[in-house]
Amino acid sequence: MMKIKVGSIKLFNSKRLFVSAMAWVVVTCTSLLFAPKDLLAFLSLDHLVNQYGQFIGLGLIMGVAYFLSQIFAFVVDESIVFFRQKRTVETIEAKVKLLDPAERALLREFFLQGQTILTLPQNELAVKNLVHSSILEMLGNERHYAIQGPTAEYKISMPARNYLNRDVLRLPAGEPSAEEMTYLIKTRPHFINGLVQSRKHAA
Repeated sequence: MMKIKVGSIKLFNSKRLFVSAMAWVVVTCTSLLFAPKDLLAFLSLDHLVNQYGQFIGLGLIMGVAYFLSQIFAFVVDESIVFFRQKRTVETIEAKVKLLDPAERALLREFFLQGQTILTLPQNELAVKNLVHSSILEMLGNERHYAIQGPTAEYKISMPARNYLNRDVLRLPAGEPSAEEMTYLIKTRPHFINGLVQSRKHAA
């Protein structure tokens, strides 16, 4: 990990140095080509410009082309991010309208337990579907149990939080009544108790 960080820092510094060099090339070439002749003569640079003018012009073209390519790459990257986020939101919106009872019960656990991160079984179909639709994000911390199977930590993704309200998850508006609490307990995911027992044995 440390080697990767050091390598990233070196690459960043090299890129920054190259960008600075290209900026100086553009500024220098522009100054030499468009500076008043009297000023060039005063600085004794007129002969240099006359003799190497074509190379100075080529340097200016290369510098400008480099920065234009960087601007183009930035615009393309931002467009990709924008359309990817738009597609993610569309996927979430479509999935929220079609949540099945198991998926809805799983998402309710975050609210019932008052937790932003839950340990869930990776092989559970509801977990897979919610990850695939970008509603859940896997954070890591994977563990393997002989009976329960592999688990990992998950959280509700930031874009999905705007769509998961009490109405969608069928949670009572206020303090649940005894009947509502019975329903919520009855419809909890079947693997919740198994995960609690697994964590106790692991501890």
